[in-house]
Amino acid sequence: MRDRAGGDGRLGAPRHPWRAVAVYAHLARAGFRRQSQYRLAMFAGLFTNCVFGFVRAAVMLAAVRAAGDFGGYDEGSIGAYVWLSQGLLGAMQFMGPPLDLADRVRNGDIAIDFLRPVDVQFGYLAADLGRAAATMLPRGVPSVLVGVLTFGLVMPNTPGPYLLGTLSVLLAVALSFLCLFGVALIGFWVVETRGIRVLYQVAGTFLAGLFVPVHMFPAWLRTVAQATPFPSILQAPIDVLSGRITGTAAVSVVAVQVFWVLVVGGTGRILLAAGRRKLEVQGG
Repeated sequence: MRDRAGGDGRLGAPRHPWRAVAVYAHLARAGFRRQSQYRLAMFAGLFTNCVFGFVRAAVMLAAVRAAGDFGGYDEGSIGAYVWLSQGLLGAMQFMGPPLDLADRVRNGDIAIDFLRPVDVQFGYLAADLGRAAATMLPRGVPSVLVGVLTFGLVMPNTPGPYLLGTLSVLLAVALSFLCLFGVALIGFWVVETRGIRVLYQVAGTFLAGLFVPVHMFPAWLRTVAQATPFPSILQAPIDVLSGRITGTAAVSVVAVQVFWVLVVGGTGRILLAAGRRKLEVQGG
């Protein structure tokens, strides 16, 4: 029996690949439009980014001037680190699973998502990529421009780092979503996930390099951080975009991001399949 979406009776992505691409592109546009409705919130986010950017930049600049050798950073490169991290923060969304996904898992509404002829993980990912794109123009790019105008950031003068950096940012957004997706799916087995989400926020933002660059961590802590996907969410795209790493080293960093996207994405699919079986057993 064929389903209404043109599939072969199995719920999931549409049968024809080009139709699947069109569906996910539509979901990405929907995520973009949804996020674009919150203009005042994005302006508030830009204002907050700039305020905290000035505070962080002042502290980091003072540290560079006092230390002399600050993990290889000078005044220009530390400014690039601060303002790029502020610009990317909204797109990365460390603060919790998107689109009320955690609530849908907790109250069972995700069962409706399973009935739709769209892959649950890919569908939410597409919508989140659209959301992230909508935050970049009104919030991300202006934050970096403020840093350029006020702190004189040292940025690359060739197109290579920006092209590879764009890919790195795309992978970072996808990886951030996939991590949050996995955190939300824990709700299949745990009644309340707020504690886990708070732990994720604290550990994730620190190990990603939001407060200080990962390069400044002690050797043992840097090893711990690199054993997690978090540096690939923030530190990696900053390093590539700012030109701190170039050439083969930059390609290697992007390759590590691809590795984590595959690992975390695969883990999410395993959790999703296990959660679906649990939901069907309990709910009939």
